[in-house]
Amino acid sequence: MSMFCIAALSATLALAVSAAACSKDSDPSSPTQPAVTLTAPAINTPTANQQLDTLRPTLTVRNVTSSSQQGARTYEFQISDTTAFTSALTSNVTGFAATIGQTGVAEGAGGTTSFTPSQDLQPTTVFFWRARAVQGSTTGPWSEAGRFRSKLMGFMPAGELYDPLIHAETVGERVGSTTFIPGKGLQLNNGLSFVRYRLPQTITAGEFSMDVEGLRANLPGADKAKVFGMQDGDSDFITNDYRIDIQYRGTTGVPPNAIQWRVIYGGADDLNVRYEPDTAKRFASVFSWIRRPPITGNSTGDRAFGCS
Repeated sequence: MSMFCIAALSATLALAVSAAACSKDSDPSSPTQPAVTLTAPAINTPTANQQLDTLRPTLTVRNVTSSSQQGARTYEFQISDTTAFTSALTSNVTGFAATIGQTGVAEGAGGTTSFTPSQDLQPTTVFFWRARAVQGSTTGPWSEAGRFRSKLMGFMPAGELYDPLIHAETVGERVGSTTFIPGKGLQLNNGLSFVRYRLPQTITAGEFSMDVEGLRANLPGADKAKVFGMQDGDSDFITNDYRIDIQYRGTTGVPPNAIQWRVIYGGADDLNVRYEPDTAKRFASVFSWIRRPPITGNSTGDRAFGCS
């Protein structure tokens, strides 16, 4: 039935075209519609390099001007972590978007047009955005590229971990006595306090880093204090056969005030799978920490952590 209708329509169109071509009564004076000229929209909000507290920001531009008022205007918006607006520069975190494009956004009343993404943007990322207008068959020029920073927050999908800890929230589990310090991180109030992250998938390669405040020279009672540790499963850390830890040795270190590390891949007693710095490396890892005022007046030398 569909093939029949298409064939019949094609035949009708062919006859119509043939008749028009052969007609001597066509009106050559029919005016040609002039091409529409559109200006570029102007970026309104977010403002330049603004730090946002959302993963779904509302982007607003000032409406364009047009040489013709015939036909409705729509807008196209693009968001990306690169000014090329072609593909993401960063690896896309599972569950979040690093590039978003939307066409057909109806022009808004009151002189501005807005667009809000329907999915979360990647957290803690610098994004660029732009917009342009479309009227009929005419597509206008792009606006200048705007720039904003998405919400600072932690995430822990398979293969990645990031936790800024500066907004009184964490994707980890707080153990022991801890206190959030606004803009700083999480304060560990004693040697038994820590933050535990249960990774959904083993990370086999990459970089692990963190910011630490509060360590000082000749800190007493810091015998093998753990700054960072990683282990397989939930068994006791000290006896776990697969673990990594970084320690601050304080006055009881050999030598004192050294940063020490150890990696065990199968058993602490097997030197073939236990790795740690030799004596020369330990002496080269001694740091003279500058005494700074405690974060909250605690004279024991509190530690504030930010992990990634």
